[in-house]
Amino acid sequence: MASIHETGRFVKFIMLGSIERELGIGSGNLSRWKQEFAADGEDAFPGYGRLTPEQERLRQLERENEILRQERNILKEAIAIFSERKP
Repeated sequence: MASIHETGRFVKFIMLGSIERELGIGSGNLSRWKQEFAADGEDAFPGYGRLTPEQERLRQLERENEILRQERNILKEAIAIFSERKP
């Protein structure tokens, strides 16, 4: 015979399943989203301009990398101009 706790979990599972079908989302998504929110809080669902700390750091490093490439290219062009032989 099932315990009250197990029965409650079963009812909760049935309710989530019906909600997922009504919303047209995949089975198990609500449970997964609930677990992600419990683990990460507001950082669980970045978007709309909000990035996770790791994504923000990656974005900063990519921006810095692009600036360094531009500076390198400018220096290469300057070296080419100043190293031309003048008659």
